[in-house]
Amino acid sequence: MTPETYLSVLNSQQREAVTHEGSPLLILAGAGSGKTRVITTKIAWLIAERGVESESILAVTFTNKAAREMAERARRLEPRSERSVLRTFHSFGAWFLRRNAALAGLDSNFTIYDDDDATTLLGKALPALTRQQVSAIVHRISRAKDYCYGPDDPLLAEIDSNPDFADAYRLYEKRLRETGNVDFGDLILLPVRVMNEHHEVRDRLRSRFSVVMVDEYQDSNVAQFELLRAITGPETYLCVVGDDDQSIYRFRGAEVRNILTFADTFPGTTVIRLEQNYRSKEPILDIASQVVAKNEGRLGKTLVAVRGTGRKPVLVFPGSQDDETAFCAELISNARKQGVPWQDWAILYRTNAQSLGFETEFLHRKIPYKVVGSLKFYEREEIKDALAFLSLVLNGRDEVAFHRIANKPARGLGEVSRNRIIDEYRRDVFDPDSVSTELGFDEHPDIISVAARLLETFSKKARSGLAEFIHVIETMRAMLDKEAGSAADTNAQPAANAGNPAGAERSTAKKPKKGAVGLAVFVDKLIDASGLVAYHRGQDEVAGTQRVANMQELVNAASLYPLSREGLVEFLEHIELDRSMAEDDENPDSVTLITVHNTKGLEFPRVIITGLESGIFPRDDKSGDDLEEERRLMYVGCTRAMDELYLTSCSVRRLYGRTEFMEPSRFLYEIDRDSIEVLGNIPRTFGIGGATSSRGAISSAGKMPEDPLAAQWKPGRKLFHDDYGYGIISKAFTAGDELVIMVQFENGGEKRFLPKYQAHNLLLVEQD
Repeated sequence: MTPETYLSVLNSQQREAVTHEGSPLLILAGAGSGKTRVITTKIAWLIAERGVESESILAVTFTNKAAREMAERARRLEPRSERSVLRTFHSFGAWFLRRNAALAGLDSNFTIYDDDDATTLLGKALPALTRQQVSAIVHRISRAKDYCYGPDDPLLAEIDSNPDFADAYRLYEKRLRETGNVDFGDLILLPVRVMNEHHEVRDRLRSRFSVVMVDEYQDSNVAQFELLRAITGPETYLCVVGDDDQSIYRFRGAEVRNILTFADTFPGTTVIRLEQNYRSKEPILDIASQVVAKNEGRLGKTLVAVRGTGRKPVLVFPGSQDDETAFCAELISNARKQGVPWQDWAILYRTNAQSLGFETEFLHRKIPYKVVGSLKFYEREEIKDALAFLSLVLNGRDEVAFHRIANKPARGLGEVSRNRIIDEYRRDVFDPDSVSTELGFDEHPDIISVAARLLETFSKKARSGLAEFIHVIETMRAMLDKEAGSAADTNAQPAANAGNPAGAERSTAKKPKKGAVGLAVFVDKLIDASGLVAYHRGQDEVAGTQRVANMQELVNAASLYPLSREGLVEFLEHIELDRSMAEDDENPDSVTLITVHNTKGLEFPRVIITGLESGIFPRDDKSGDDLEEERRLMYVGCTRAMDELYLTSCSVRRLYGRTEFMEPSRFLYEIDRDSIEVLGNIPRTFGIGGATSSRGAISSAGKMPEDPLAAQWKPGRKLFHDDYGYGIISKAFTAGDELVIMVQFENGGEKRFLPKYQAHNLLLVEQD
């Protein structure tokens, strides 16, 4: 293929970027603008047209998949590019260190420790700490290395100000150097140190690579930025490709300022914007751009839809999360009847825990699906742990459950100790010489009672751990027994409805609940008392938070069942039936369930972004730079859609085991109302401003309620409450079919009320 052939398929912006020479180059590549084509074509063009030696080109990216794709596409354009160095950042670091091992204090045959290896190494040096505690320290050490901080760096306090952390980091480094091995952070940090301390090595590398290119530059961290500076000399041609609007990995150490300040760091930089989008229809790009434009920390670009106009994105206000899942299933099923493949659809959500409702709904409707980037909900370790605890509370003879969680978190009950208890239990129940023929099966001792009998025969540590474990099981059983025979928990849905949450009547909650409801109270207490919350949170700062959120979603699911032994039986039975309905073989023609983070680099003809509510997306705790990253995440989600985009925002959602009234995400207010079509129970506060709306049926949500109270309880009205004093109605909106008002009281507090039920507690004050 001649250069003119592959240049002819480029648009003017792409061609300008490919043929640019001389000064440093920043290619701001908007979503769907063909950045991979540009970077691979540039490699081929430099070799074929400018006579650059293939071996002198270094191109780095972030994943093995991206590196392979870059190499293959470059080779197709110019076979000589196979001699270029196209690697991930970490692969390049390993390549460098094997050639300069002695200078880095390493064995040239070093191995690379992952997080588990690093935790084991530091754990041996800090035997007084639990593995969870050590794992948390290792995670912070990894973050410190992302910022090029050593144990004695005064800026280390930004990661952890506790002096014990610096000591642990110092000890870890000593042990790691003694092994001659490295961890992943070292693959970037150590090359930077070697080149800063040995300029002859740095200069030799600069002579080797006359061209340095970086893909996905917005995802680089501080250490990777320092590596780039080290290998780039005055004569180096430097080209980076990235999109500041798609920097969404701050939790992994990515620093968006690397791309925002690139021109300041490398004087004379030329900036070329790739703004022609080949993926999405114009209305989709419009709303994505409207949201991200609210960010202050961006360089800015205006995307143009090459594919032209199409249907406006649709914003749907379902009554509840059950309505949300039903709406999505109905929308996808109806499209299927019109010949649209399942695989054309992707459902996006902010956290993995949100997949449960969709998995349940799709299983019952026999809609094939795949969960991308994580296990299916019930296959996740933390969920299996919680279910094992629930099973053992219900059935003390469950050997599998006992083995799984008796020593999780660690209680000094190793496999030998657990086997001893099981062997004794089996002798009591199944050995013909010891089993009493007068007892029925249910009257024999279970594993827990046998463990209690053997308690004093164990070592002090094991005895303490086993006693704690027995106490948790017995306490939770007592909680169930206390509820036996009582149908008193009126907050829970009847068991007859609860057997199929997806197909049951939608939430009948008419007012906010105080605390968790139904069986959720029990499950919430169990995961906390069992130590599972602390255990999984301590495994890893990021993954641990997600695992706790997954367990909380299990609590939410339990709120549909009564707090009783029968309710627990039905809950576990429903879960097991759901699991059995899931097929082992993944159907390629399947709906994709995926977090917004995991969609980076993907595209789908039809996308539904769910859970667009305040506190869900974005989270309540987000502000400043964190909020700007959430907004970029919204932009990434929208720009995955090619033809159709749907957004959903529920009026009520089960959170923390109770029904909560939700407010629309702030991002929805940042979209021009004329740019979207709106369906469902539109909140009054959202309807202000002339939104284009339709009253199409979406499951149980489809009409704006005719509420005679609305005129009476308007924002701005003053009222008095016996407990809270005087206040002003700040907001009024609908949740389900009910009017909800937000009242800002003079004492600084803000409360929600449902006038239909609570008007007798609220006295409207006539104002002059």
